[in-house]
Amino acid sequence: MSAELPDRPDPLTFPRRLAIVASRYNEELVDGLIDGAIAELGIIAPGSDVEIVRVPGSFEIPFGVQTLVLRGGLDAVFAFGVIWEGQTRHAELIATAVTNSLLDLSLRFKVPVLHEVLVFEEGEQAIARCTAGSELNRGTEAARAAVRMLTMLDELRD
Repeated sequence: MSAELPDRPDPLTFPRRLAIVASRYNEELVDGLIDGAIAELGIIAPGSDVEIVRVPGSFEIPFGVQTLVLRGGLDAVFAFGVIWEGQTRHAELIATAVTNSLLDLSLRFKVPVLHEVLVFEEGEQAIARCTAGSELNRGTEAARAAVRMLTMLDELRD
């Protein structure tokens, strides 16, 4: 994982409809991702509507994303979850399935899906990347990536 966040992009020129699909599992850490994204979007996507949908765990995130995208009207969707690396391959299997599903949904529906379903080996890594206000908060990073994607899409459509 990167040791620093990308710089802040220029703010969007008009509000967007965004959604966050977040795991309830490891809720305290996931809430830090949500808080980081919401705070950053307030600056770089002013006036945008952000809907938050909670699902049981990381494995259910792609289904939540798909359900929201099929409903229509979203400009981008964030996927937030935390998976702990264990002594079995379970975490790897879930992370791979989630990653492949999120990429497929983004490409199939032509909606940016910001993937921040993170796999950690230890608590220090998670705290550094999930704590609201942290210099490495991956929710903040996802907000910046979303705005860059939306700006790029606007430019290609002009």
